[in-house]
Amino acid sequence: MAKMMTKSATIAAIAQKANLSKKQVAEVMDDLVGLATKEAKNGFVLPGFGKLVLANRKARMGRNPQTGEPLKIPAKRVLKFRIAKALKDTVLGKK
Repeated sequence: MAKMMTKSATIAAIAQKANLSKKQVAEVMDDLVGLATKEAKNGFVLPGFGKLVLANRKARMGRNPQTGEPLKIPAKRVLKFRIAKALKDTVLGKK
């Protein structure tokens, strides 16, 4: 299996494709992450890629894997990333 691209490899690939400097691409990526962080509570969409959404998880009963003892897992808010359907279908090979 191929290795996952690192941040620097991603920046280099985008810089080459867009004829920009690596520094410019790194600044754009950092700004994008900052914007996503700031706007995540309202939902944040990257068209064609996916969106960040907040979800509420209900309280539930879990089990300690070492002792088998039941324990209560409290309700909490979580951040999820939902992949865009077109991207998912392309990557997974669906038609």
